[in-house]
Amino acid sequence: MKLTTQLFLFMLFGLFSFLSKAQPLHYLALGDSYTIGESVAEADRWPNQLARALSDKFAISVAPPRIIATTGWRTDNLADAVAKATLKNEYDLVSLLIGVNNQYQGKSPQQYEKEFESLLLTAIRLARGKKELVFVVSIPDYGYTPFGKSKQTSITQALDEFNEINQRVSAAHGVAWYNITDISRQGLEDPSLVAEDGLHPSGKMYARWVERMADSVRKQLR
Repeated sequence: MKLTTQLFLFMLFGLFSFLSKAQPLHYLALGDSYTIGESVAEADRWPNQLARALSDKFAISVAPPRIIATTGWRTDNLADAVAKATLKNEYDLVSLLIGVNNQYQGKSPQQYEKEFESLLLTAIRLARGKKELVFVVSIPDYGYTPFGKSKQTSITQALDEFNEINQRVSAAHGVAWYNITDISRQGLEDPSLVAEDGLHPSGKMYARWVERMADSVRKQLR
């Protein structure tokens, strides 16, 4: 009788563990127009493509991403939105891509660094305090689009400074940082990488970002 009870409890624990693992992961993507996928279909947004890649290529079930992002947002706008959303510290994966509008709207790199670091700490908190479940994506270079072509040199120089900041702050907090800026700099030589608005990435470019990041993100989830 005692052995039967032990066997039942063992099987019950195994079933519980299986069901727990079968639950899809919850992914929170924080950002601006690049994260919300301005000018592309919802399915082509890079967080959505990443969730599919994790599922299709690595059999990691991910629920449809929760995206908090709006075109035109700076770091302070994103911070306000996250605060108003009253999110729980329960996410299995959190990404952060923000800063292009700080640069475009003439905000200082010093202000960006302070606000970016605060957002990164918030992202870690939302990932249950686990920095290994957070990753930062570099800012794309819109100087390599029809919109920014005429000011490409100054745009590139400014964004290099902003990306140096988010890379350095990420490293200081032990957070993964993925560089996709070089991919964005193919936009003029390959127009199919730019959306119809002449400014934002196309779904094809986002797919290239995901191709570069997916395996590394998978390893973060181990």
